[in-house]
Amino acid sequence: MYHSFEADGVYHELWLSSSHQGYRLHLQNQVITPIAFTHSSDSSGVLTIADQSEPVRFAIEGDLIHLHVRGRTRIVRYNDPLRECACGHNETDALVARAPMPGFVVAITASPGQSVSAGMALMLIESMKLETVIRSPQDGIVDRIHVKEGDSFEHEAVLVTLSKEEGR
Repeated sequence: MYHSFEADGVYHELWLSSSHQGYRLHLQNQVITPIAFTHSSDSSGVLTIADQSEPVRFAIEGDLIHLHVRGRTRIVRYNDPLRECACGHNETDALVARAPMPGFVVAITASPGQSVSAGMALMLIESMKLETVIRSPQDGIVDRIHVKEGDSFEHEAVLVTLSKEEGR
């Protein structure tokens, strides 16, 4: 089973394959075995990787997964390979940074006219008491910031529009 996840603007690809002990995790050129997940309830369980177990709490919201492990919360986006193939690459979507969930703007770290690199922080938002950094989806120039500090927004709202840099 092939899977792709995005966390903090970085894409991670992995492959799970069956083994007599459960599953093997293939991550880049590394194979980790065994790996297993045991549900405790609708929002928690125990993740075991190479015989080390950790309690995990999670919430799934569409393609977003909110994970709480070892006292830290991370938000990862599951990239469904079938949906990506069906949708194709929409260049217009790469020129905007969208809200991954409803919330409000805590701080804006970019300004119109600023040159940004893929993965660079554009703003800090808060949702459900969880702060998330909104990062640039690609290299470009900040064309427009659609919100200001303290503004609230809905899921998938366009927060920042980029334009391509000349010569790219």
